[in-house]
Amino acid sequence: MKSRIAEVKIKEGMPTAAEARLRLISELDLARRQGVRLVKLIHGYGSKGVGGKLRGTLRRSLAEHQAARRVGRVVFGEEWSIFDATSRALLEDYPELRRDPDLERGNAGITLAEVK
Repeated sequence: MKSRIAEVKIKEGMPTAAEARLRLISELDLARRQGVRLVKLIHGYGSKGVGGKLRGTLRRSLAEHQAARRVGRVVFGEEWSIFDATSRALLEDYPELRRDPDLERGNAGITLAEVK
């Protein structure tokens, strides 16, 4: 059975923020075509310790996609916890996420996004 969850390493190759945004759009389209329902985006936190450009750009882009109803629920890595309501809902719909190594780690370098 094909996995409903994909991991996407947006930060791979050290793209610019604009390149990362285009990669996000491309990866969401690919996931949609392949029947993937949830993507775990690995964008990194940034090298200066204050949250990098990729992280901010991708999260703003996801908010736009969410407003346009192209993306469903979104959980930032620092909120990826059983104590977060959206996280709990994703865990209920995608039980395989319970094995995710970033669950309960507060990893600000990842974001989970539901594909619509």
